[in-house]
Amino acid sequence: MTSARRTPKADHAAPSIDLYEAMNRRRDVRSEFTGEEIAPEVLRRVLEAAHSAPSVGLSQPWDFVVVRNESTRRAFREHVLAERSVFAAELSGERARTFSKIKVEGIVESSVGVAVTYDSQRGAPDVLGRHAIADAGLYSVCLAIQNLWLAATAEGLGVGWVSFYREDFLRRLLDIPSQVRPVAWLCLGPVRSLAETPDLERHGWRKRLQLDDVVHDEKYRHDSSR
Repeated sequence: MTSARRTPKADHAAPSIDLYEAMNRRRDVRSEFTGEEIAPEVLRRVLEAAHSAPSVGLSQPWDFVVVRNESTRRAFREHVLAERSVFAAELSGERARTFSKIKVEGIVESSVGVAVTYDSQRGAPDVLGRHAIADAGLYSVCLAIQNLWLAATAEGLGVGWVSFYREDFLRRLLDIPSQVRPVAWLCLGPVRSLAETPDLERHGWRKRLQLDDVVHDEKYRHDSSR
């Protein structure tokens, strides 16, 4: 049996944790949420960490929609479960059996949901550094999400990124403007523990590659085995 790594209970004091420890401890959480309330000052610190992320041209193209309402979260969960069924119907054999054991969300079990969005018009039309790479703003939002995730881990919280949804549904559910793209729904809250091994690896969906498999010297090394 895989052991679970205990995580300290979130409290009001600023955490003290090594950055590398937070990176290694971080997990995509599904089943471990306790549902306990997050202290307002802790949630504020986590969101401040996300907002301090670097962004192309200092555009800061993100927004964070904190969702506590139970009916909203249940409506989103129903949509996610329907999309899970769509994906499951495409699988067969061992792949289907493996996926049937995997939980893809902790929407109602977590304390809050945080929808993170991308506004491509923030700072436009002259976004310094985006003229050649149109997705640079989207990359910036992903940096904010990673900052949030590491800060939450340091605070003793868990995060789960839900990706089984249609963007138009989430846009309607949260009244997100048409030009703003929903990038992630993050389940956030205190957890009983953080797993030693990520869920998808533990269930046998995929194995983690070794560092040497993904580091290239000078030019890209083509390897179809990955």
